[in-house]
Amino acid sequence: MPSFDEVLKEAGEFGRFQKRVFFLLSQTGITFSSLFASVVFLGRAPDSFWCRIPGAAELSERCGWTLEEERNFTVLPLQLGNESVRGECERLDVTWDPSVSCASQLTRYSNHSTGNPPLAPCHDNWVYEQPHSSIVSEYDLVCGNAWMLDLSQAILNLGFLVGAFILGYAADRYGRILIYLLSCLGVGICGIIVAFSPNFTVFLIFRFLQGMFGKGTWMTSYVIVTEIVGSDQRIVGIVIQIFFTVGILILPGIAYLIPTWQGIQLAISLPNFLFLLYYWVVPESPRWLLTRKKGEKALKIMRNIAKHNGKFLSPHYSEITISNEEVSNPSFLDLVRTPQMRRNTLILMYAWFTSALIYQGLVMRLGIIGGNLYLDFFISAAVELPAAFLIIVTIDRVGRRLPFATSNIVASIACLITAFLPEDIPWLKTTVATLGRLSITIAFEVVYLVNSELYPTTLRNFGVSLCSSLCDLGGIIAPFLLFRLAAIWLELPLIIFSILAAVCGLLVLLLPETKGISLPETVEDVEQLPRYERCF
Repeated sequence: MPSFDEVLKEAGEFGRFQKRVFFLLSQTGITFSSLFASVVFLGRAPDSFWCRIPGAAELSERCGWTLEEERNFTVLPLQLGNESVRGECERLDVTWDPSVSCASQLTRYSNHSTGNPPLAPCHDNWVYEQPHSSIVSEYDLVCGNAWMLDLSQAILNLGFLVGAFILGYAADRYGRILIYLLSCLGVGICGIIVAFSPNFTVFLIFRFLQGMFGKGTWMTSYVIVTEIVGSDQRIVGIVIQIFFTVGILILPGIAYLIPTWQGIQLAISLPNFLFLLYYWVVPESPRWLLTRKKGEKALKIMRNIAKHNGKFLSPHYSEITISNEEVSNPSFLDLVRTPQMRRNTLILMYAWFTSALIYQGLVMRLGIIGGNLYLDFFISAAVELPAAFLIIVTIDRVGRRLPFATSNIVASIACLITAFLPEDIPWLKTTVATLGRLSITIAFEVVYLVNSELYPTTLRNFGVSLCSSLCDLGGIIAPFLLFRLAAIWLELPLIIFSILAAVCGLLVLLLPETKGISLPETVEDVEQLPRYERCF
């Protein structure tokens, strides 16, 4: 009986069929990355806002005041006692009576003209001047509630984390395409509910669920693509990530053309319903079918692949070699039970965590400060495009480990240099920091590919999902690490990033080189991969 790779080689390792499936599933990267970065536009802060005094709205309407006049009557008295008070988070501790004359309200301030007027914290009744439609103005996420905006992104990352465990496990047990389609349906439905959430609690609940299902779409699409191509064509695992960057590049255009946050939310959510049409054009992974003792179905799919690729399988291919490894429900113990699997798992988990922490940390540090938000976001995203092309040029020539290690080391050096460059040459600091972001982006994209190549088919989706969950943990920690350490010394986070990246660069050299090697089918195959082979 022929092996799966022998049958795949005869059916075509990257023919017309695989190219079509690759292109269709790659679109998932666009919607997933838009979800990942959408908080920048969903949570855009208003230019200015102030706290309205109770009863002021009714009085203002009766007196015919403009909003600017009402603001002056509300905020200017505050500044009589303290010029630094802007009236955003505090208000006069009075209540205006709409039944009395308009002028009499102003005499209340005369007694406090030379002293400090009575103040009270503002809990609601904020007025947003020329507001950007965002969840900040929708749910009053300002002043004492400002931390809730950070919570909304943390909840999304928590959804990614939970989705990696639950849906990664489900995809290995019930099939890749089934979980992919269910996840697409979940992202679309939850996205609609998020857009029309009546309150912030409902918003958070369904943003968490959208993150969970979003992670399911991205991870399963990636695994399907890498499992239906030959060992020499697994570079598609890198190319598919270009579509992730494309989503980041498209997002500011969507936000520019759509003026409301609800519209932006729907624009990045509704396309997921179109992916349900893939039920008729994207098959189940034949590799997964073989691990579930479904050789006949796998062979039928392989014959269909050969037909679309203009090939023909030999008549004696009546059965494909099925893994002798006993199929069981995957668990974390399966990933650490044997020496090679244990080493690979721990190193990959650290690599995922480090890449995410440094990547998001550098993005937030470079940030979008003033200027044109849409243009600045687009330019910062464009920095990532060369990463995939550099990997494509080098990875099949020199292997996986050398670019993986080098990118981490370069990121480490760039962070260290940036930390000690003088402030009076900001262009150089920005340039070196950008080099660090480019390098860590390369590391981020390589870990996707290497992760899928170092696990057997029976554990691949679960292994990739579990290890990549450390990416989501890094994303949750990154803002806290950055801002807490920056309060001590502005450049201290860069020192931490440098250390983490340097350690990662050394550790990944201990991974097996997978260039040109067939995907392992069993744990035994992983244990037999060459170790400590020279990477150049």
